[in-house]
Amino acid sequence: MAEFVDEYLTIDKPSEGLFKDRGSKFLAFAYPVSSEIEIKEIQEQLRSDYHDARHHCYAYMLGPEKKIYRANDDGEPSSTAGKPILGQIKSFDLTDILIVVIRYFGGTKLGVGGLINAYKTASEEALKNATIVKKTLRDIYALKFEYPQMNDIMRIIKEENLNLVDQKFDLSCAVYLGFRKAETEKVLSKFNRIENLEIEFIETK
Repeated sequence: MAEFVDEYLTIDKPSEGLFKDRGSKFLAFAYPVSSEIEIKEIQEQLRSDYHDARHHCYAYMLGPEKKIYRANDDGEPSSTAGKPILGQIKSFDLTDILIVVIRYFGGTKLGVGGLINAYKTASEEALKNATIVKKTLRDIYALKFEYPQMNDIMRIIKEENLNLVDQKFDLSCAVYLGFRKAETEKVLSKFNRIENLEIEFIETK
C-alpha cells in the first residue's frame, strides 16, 4: 500500500526572477497557493498589471500528493513555456505553488530551444530567490464530552503530545486538536475507547 503523504515542500511567500535574451524579457513570479480559485485571482491581477506583455505562461502544482497540476503556453509554440516552468516546480520538488512567466517580446525570435531555456531559467531564478519551507498536513478534530471525562481526555493529549488548537469548558466541554494526518488513526483509536465522547472532524490544513 502506498504510504500517505503528509509532508511537502512549498515557498513561504511570493518571489521573482528575471531572464533576458536578445531583447526579450522574461519576468517570473512564484506564489504559494492553495486552490485554483486563488490561482485565477493572481493571474487576473498579473494580466491587469502587465496588460502590455505578449505572453503570460504558467504552471502550477497543488496538493501534497501533487496530483493537481497544469502547464499553459499562452500562445508560445507547444511545450516551450508551460512545460519548462512545470519542470522547475518538479525539479525543486514543490507543490501548492504557481509560477507565471510574463514575456515582453524583443523583436527577435528565439526558436524552440531558446524559448525552453528562457522559461526554464526565469522560473529557476524565481525559485532560487524563494524561501522553501516544509509543511505538515494536520487533521483538526473537535472532541465533545462531559466534565467527568476531562481527565481521560487530557491524559491522552499529554501522552500523545497533541497540539491543542482551542478549548471550551462549560457544562459540556470541547477541545479542538491538531495532529499529523499520518497519526490520525492511531490517535483516534485511543479516544474511541472513552465512552460518550463525540469526535467530529473539522478540517485538514
